[in-house]
Amino acid sequence: MDWLAAIERLRTERRPGVLVTLVDVRGHSPRAAGAKMVVAADATWASVGGGNLEATAVARAREMLAEGHGIPEELTLRLSDRAATEHGRQCCGGEVTLLLEPLPVVPSVAVFGIGHVGIELARVLARHEVELHLVDSRADQLGRDRLAVLDDAVARVRVHHAPVPELVLGEVPRGTHVLIMTHDHAEDAALCDAALRCRHLGSVGLIGSSAKWARFRKLLAAEGHTESELARIRTPIGLPDLVGKEPATIAVSVAADLLRVFEAERASARVPT
Repeated sequence: MDWLAAIERLRTERRPGVLVTLVDVRGHSPRAAGAKMVVAADATWASVGGGNLEATAVARAREMLAEGHGIPEELTLRLSDRAATEHGRQCCGGEVTLLLEPLPVVPSVAVFGIGHVGIELARVLARHEVELHLVDSRADQLGRDRLAVLDDAVARVRVHHAPVPELVLGEVPRGTHVLIMTHDHAEDAALCDAALRCRHLGSVGLIGSSAKWARFRKLLAAEGHTESELARIRTPIGLPDLVGKEPATIAVSVAADLLRVFEAERASARVPT
């Protein structure tokens, strides 16, 4: 498997990795500048030259993964019989510089309901490196003309027309953050119920008022959900001090709040276990 396919595999499997690139060669080296490899905690793909050079790069890459290290770094190695490390000797006689770039797990977000707020939220989130699932039971809300605003998306956007939208909850990746904002309160309630039964999801947010949540809370409790389970649902969503009612304002508020969640996740990943 080449390095590009390896990156795609890690992204699909939601596993972190490190991209190692041979960026500079002085003298002799097993590979020319530009050679790449991908390192995961339990596997490697492609090669930057083998031997001591590669073993040292793999060891440092796995240290970065264990530390949750998110900042690229350079590693310079001399390849001579006199310069040896714990991984042995390499006698090419040159010096190389490697660039180690972390490949973090990309956050995944599922927006249920692509109405006025949903499409504005999609526009904001699409400008970030996320896996973005857009779900609606109404096909016209997912038409090409409406989604054209996402043509320059950085995010990987997946569109789901789902007459029974709660079924999509079983298809999204582990750790997906769910935002429920459909056009129908009954649909919202069904999604809340299904989300609480899914153990693989990240945060669950519900748009709406305190009165709406009071009704939902009673309904969900009647369905057998405990207080600790109900606490998984956050409502209202967004920044509490940004109180505008315009769809674009609500979308910015919700997106900003979600970006804080992403930052917290990255911070926790940097804490050694």
